[in-house]
Amino acid sequence: MRKVVVLKHPLIDHKMAKIRDKNTGTKEFRESVSEVGGLITYEITRDLDTVAKEIETPICKTTVYELKKQVVIVPILRAGLGMVEGIHNLIPTAKIGHVGLYRDEKTLEPQVYYKKFPEGFEDSVVLVVDPMLATAGSAAKAIDIVKEAGATDIRYVGLVGSPEGVERLQKDHPDVAIFLAALDSHLNEVGYIVPGLGDCGDRLFGTK
Repeated sequence: MRKVVVLKHPLIDHKMAKIRDKNTGTKEFRESVSEVGGLITYEITRDLDTVAKEIETPICKTTVYELKKQVVIVPILRAGLGMVEGIHNLIPTAKIGHVGLYRDEKTLEPQVYYKKFPEGFEDSVVLVVDPMLATAGSAAKAIDIVKEAGATDIRYVGLVGSPEGVERLQKDHPDVAIFLAALDSHLNEVGYIVPGLGDCGDRLFGTK
């Protein structure tokens, strides 16, 4: 079973304080979510393979190292979009795919309404991005989809997780590492993470 990494860093804690505060406005909330996405990127890319390349500096020839695999960021629409810019700023060569899901009102199971991935997807390092790992239904379904598209090197990247969500994702996808800024107490009776930060999508886009 792959690891669960809960990142501990003063800057992440500081920005998460803003994200959790119900009085934080849309602009500051959106900026903070993006910034935490960038800070998490250092950890999620720590073990990426590199390849040697010879170049010429203004002084002489030397050997440098570049990423071996293409990186693809795959946000789960719509809340996952909030973390993309921060990650992309750190990995500007990364390509971006998308997975769109909605919850069926009768079965309560996630259904796919959109998926789009770049060329070379199956050989890439894939970062599945969604701020909230609550029940993990959407995350597990999104990872099903990227696996069906051929991806094998997959990491889940989020802000806040619940123990229930982590357990579900590890059960469904034990080969996928989970990276979070915080692991909270539990889910309440309606499936919200406690203490959490509310509905991340609504807060990102000002729709509530």
